[in-house]
Amino acid sequence: MNVLIIAEQQGGTLKKVSFNALAAGLALAQKTGGELRVALLGSGISTAAEELRAHGGKVLHVLDAPELKDYLAEPYAQAVSSLAKAVGATYVGAAATAMGKDLLPRVAARLGAGMASDVLGFTGSGASVHFSRPMWAGNVLADVEIATPVKVFTARATEFAAAPKAQAPAELKAEAPQLTGKPKTRFVELKALKSARPELTEARVVISGGRGTKGDFKPVEALADELHAAVGASRAAVDAGWIPNDYQVGQTGKVVAPELYVAAGISGAIQHLAGMKGSKVIVAVNTNAEAPIFQVADYGLVGDLFKVLPELQAAIKAGK
Repeated sequence: MNVLIIAEQQGGTLKKVSFNALAAGLALAQKTGGELRVALLGSGISTAAEELRAHGGKVLHVLDAPELKDYLAEPYAQAVSSLAKAVGATYVGAAATAMGKDLLPRVAARLGAGMASDVLGFTGSGASVHFSRPMWAGNVLADVEIATPVKVFTARATEFAAAPKAQAPAELKAEAPQLTGKPKTRFVELKALKSARPELTEARVVISGGRGTKGDFKPVEALADELHAAVGASRAAVDAGWIPNDYQVGQTGKVVAPELYVAAGISGAIQHLAGMKGSKVIVAVNTNAEAPIFQVADYGLVGDLFKVLPELQAAIKAGK
């Protein structure tokens, strides 16, 4: 019952979620009694591979080829599914990121496998392992059984603590990716959103704004800069065109679980809560004392964010 976890890198640099996915793989391998294998795909990824192998697993399969330099679902799915067959993987998983959500369903289709998405944990043992996953925006937690011989899943990174360095590094094994036919897609360019602030899904502190900002995110951004935090937003703010889609937190956006999450002018619709209620400490600022956000907040401030956030920023600055 081998477990194969697909790690992520970009430009030769490992994504932090790779270590969370690795932790999910270690937990699953322990439940099933199988071996954990890890795959890293890309071009010029030797440094990333050395960093990754230090965190354990039986074997790290490195698929280093020019065709895999930039992520494209078609060649990646072909390479991963071929590798899964070659190593006899019963379970194939990755972090539930944009890449994982794009890649793993295609891998599942190629393997004729059932799939569970946004997995939070595993129950049972041996051949009877079930996948715990949220439904109805997290209001229901279901234990799902996948009946196919090969099982594919994406794991919610915020639910698995990053795997620490292991006592023994994984065996490094170079693999030639099995790619056939001419790809129907090609990589043109990546227009990445550049910011001096930390990445939303990897930040220790997130300051988010919603409809209450009325399109003015200056107080949100100022407080974020004071705390060296990432900026997030509700879907309402994104849909209004006030802030780019990449900042959206929620069921249809990014799932975050920072040490501190500040929700400013966000009512707390169930779709937004699904993306941030795993945060360690939640602070809500809203003029409506009956806003649903206060039901999940550890600290609530009923007030105008345009007055409260600058005061918070001044107090933090004075405390430094």
